[in-house]
Amino acid sequence: MKQFAILDLRFAIYNLAMGTFKIKCKVENIANRKKMVIVPKMLVDTGSKYTWVLAKTLEELGIEREKKDLLFVMANGQKITRSVGFAIIRYDKFFTVDEVVFAEKGDLLLLGARTLEGLNLMIDSTRKKLVASGPLPAA
Repeated sequence: MKQFAILDLRFAIYNLAMGTFKIKCKVENIANRKKMVIVPKMLVDTGSKYTWVLAKTLEELGIEREKKDLLFVMANGQKITRSVGFAIIRYDKFFTVDEVVFAEKGDLLLLGARTLEGLNLMIDSTRKKLVASGPLPAA
């Protein structure tokens, strides 16, 4: 139990040092773009590979669970399983198709590193905002 408390404290200190912020983004059904919802407060988290959206929201959009029982390790070391589906994620004028985790009650809503890369955005930690990464590299 002590180990989890120490990890939680380290995570809190890391977040204070790095600065966290939330954004508003849009999540859409890939097959039916009229089915969309705005997620008003999504934590930008490069420590998370995946983007996490409430399961209820994804189900209302008609997004299917494509991968089931994937194992995730939380910041406190706890192991959990969740399902993953595919969605369009939009922020400002940027958009991408990505895998999204069906978040359950108590899970954070996160915009993960893969989605940031797909959006071609990076974090400006000083101003606590997302900015364009610039031209995409090509071979």
